[in-house]
Amino acid sequence: MQLSVKQISKQYAEVLAVDDLSFEVKSGEIFALLGPNGAGKSSTIRMLISLTYPDTGVISFTNIEGQKIAKLVSGDFGYLPEERGLYQESNIQDTLVYMGQLKGMTKADALEQADVWLTSFELAERKRDQLKTLSKGNQQKVQLISAIIHRPKIVFLDEPFSGLDPVNQEKVISFLQLLRKQGTTIILSAHQMSLVEKLADRFLLMNKGKATLYGSIKDIRQAAQLGTHLTVTFSDPVSSESFSLTEQIMLLISIDSHTVQFTLAPSCHVPQFLQSMLAEHQIESLQTEQPSLHDIYINSVKGAA
Repeated sequence: MQLSVKQISKQYAEVLAVDDLSFEVKSGEIFALLGPNGAGKSSTIRMLISLTYPDTGVISFTNIEGQKIAKLVSGDFGYLPEERGLYQESNIQDTLVYMGQLKGMTKADALEQADVWLTSFELAERKRDQLKTLSKGNQQKVQLISAIIHRPKIVFLDEPFSGLDPVNQEKVISFLQLLRKQGTTIILSAHQMSLVEKLADRFLLMNKGKATLYGSIKDIRQAAQLGTHLTVTFSDPVSSESFSLTEQIMLLISIDSHTVQFTLAPSCHVPQFLQSMLAEHQIESLQTEQPSLHDIYINSVKGAA
């Protein structure tokens, strides 16, 4: 399932939540909507699933047969909202079967799929327990299963890592990678940048309803123009004061008496820079590091503030 969003806007009273937003999501990819609270991510997702509608602009989908779909129906998609809302008094299996039947599944099919996913998430032995007896993290896993139990072609996940410890975060990453392998298109919104960078194929960074950066991690690194981090350990003691800021060096930080971290300008040719440094200093070791998604996100939000 592909998605095309063209120049959508949404206003609530005096607040312009989404402002002339355009992007595309390819079939079978994991696409991340990123931004601070109030950026317009949840408002965008609600429009994509027709909980609300854009004031202007067009949202359309294309199925695997190449047919255009103006609006998804309930069985087409899965949705994990930011606000949790499963029935706390109901047992886990009954809840999942009920959610599956709401999406058009037979009871037998829903039971089968519930067992498959509860086993995958190590919750099979608790399927008769009430939801309220589970930890917050395990309730989140049941929420995730409820969003995909009917095997939708496209899934919208608002903060899927909420309440999960690092071990269960990795399980959810594996879960989403499996869905992608099966051909499911996944659109997620999350604040855990290191997890999202590991998982997503492409990204849309938003702030104040507008797109600030869009594309693959390579695309947004190039657009962000943050430069490369170069950490150099010298044979002799040095400090950042030994060097001067130039057109090639954006920032200098002394790590210890022998190590300096340089933030190089995007236009800097790293091999040439190192060659000129070797003419004056003996280098023991060096490490290069591209800006992380976290770095890009922080810079993007600051730049658009």
